[in-house]
Amino acid sequence: MGRAAVAGMVLALGASVSAAREIPKAVVVLEGLTAPLPDQVPEAEPPRFALLEDGQVFVGGTSRLAAGRLTKPEARAIEARVGALRQLPAFGPSVALGAGPQRYRLMLRKGGSQDVMITGDPAQAPPGLEPLGSLLQDLLRFEHPTLRPWQPAAYAVIARDGKLAGGCRRWTFAESVTESLFAPSTVPASEAETWPTGATPASVCVDDKTYVVALRPLLPGERP
Repeated sequence: MGRAAVAGMVLALGASVSAAREIPKAVVVLEGLTAPLPDQVPEAEPPRFALLEDGQVFVGGTSRLAAGRLTKPEARAIEARVGALRQLPAFGPSVALGAGPQRYRLMLRKGGSQDVMITGDPAQAPPGLEPLGSLLQDLLRFEHPTLRPWQPAAYAVIARDGKLAGGCRRWTFAESVTESLFAPSTVPASEAETWPTGATPASVCVDDKTYVVALRPLLPGERP
C-alpha cells in the first residue's frame, strides 16, 4: 500500500475519532486536521491550543505539549473573543477562509457547545470573518511566560490496517492491537516510552498482518 493510500485511509477513518473527542472542562480547543508530512496522522496530534475552565492552557505541536496557566483577565479576554465569534453572521458549523490546504476543528464549550470545521488560510479570512482569522492565528502561535514542557499520563492508541515504508515493530501493549481498530484504547505513558507519539505513526507487525499505529497524548481527564 502506497503512502497516498495510507494517508487517505487514515484521514477518512480517523475523522470519526476526532469527532468523538472531548476534553473535560474545556472552554475552547483548536485542533489541526492537516497532516504535516506524508504518512503522518493528524488525528493523533495533540491540540494546537486548549484552554480549560481553571485557566490551565495547553499548546501543542506535532507530538509534544506545553502547559501553563493564564490569569483570570487573560482567560476572560480569550473567552470574550470567542463569544464575539458566535455573533458573526458567517460563523457556523462549517467555515471557509479561502485558499489554502489548512483544516482545523474549533471546539467551543463555554456558553453552549459548538464545533466548527474550518478550511483555508486564517491569514486570508474574507470580510466578515476577520475576527475568526485573527483568533486562529493568535492561538496557533500562542505564547505565554508560564508555558513549560508537559508530559501526559496516558495516550490514546489509534490503529488502522496498513503498512508504512521500512520495517515494523513488535506490539508491546497489553491489549490486542485489534481492540484499537474501531475505537481508540488507552495506554499509560510508562508503557509508551519507546514509541513515537503524536502525528508520527509506527508500523506494527502482528502475526501475518501489519498496522499503522499512532499514539495521541491525552489531556487531564480526557477519554479517547
